Amino acid sequence: MNDDQQPEKSGAPRPTGKRQLSGAATTTTQSYSAKQGPRAEDKSEGGPAGTVVGFPGQVVSEIKKVVWPTSKEMVQYTLITFAFLIVLTALVWGVDTLTGLGVEQVLTP
Repeated sequence: MNDDQQPEKSGAPRPTGKRQLSGAATTTTQSYSAKQGPRAEDKSEGGPAGTVVGFPGQVVSEIKKVVWPTSKEMVQYTLITFAFLIVLTALVWGVDTLTGLGVEQVLTP
């Protein structure tokens, strides 16, 4: 074996991530805590966010975030869906027909 193939026995540490090799500081608990946003309310405390009464309000706020498709996009999506269904139906029909013919040939004398 030459020098390139022999394992190192110098006790050098194994390579690690780039941050550790470059000497960059790792994240401390204090800096991590400072970057955290405010905590959400605990839903088990019985606040309005965790009750049945608060649910419709949450639904409304989520529906307001939805980006609804335009009528042109909706027509395109519908046509694509129908075309896909037609192709898939034809494929299943073809496989079913061929399988039926094959079984009929095997079972009839």
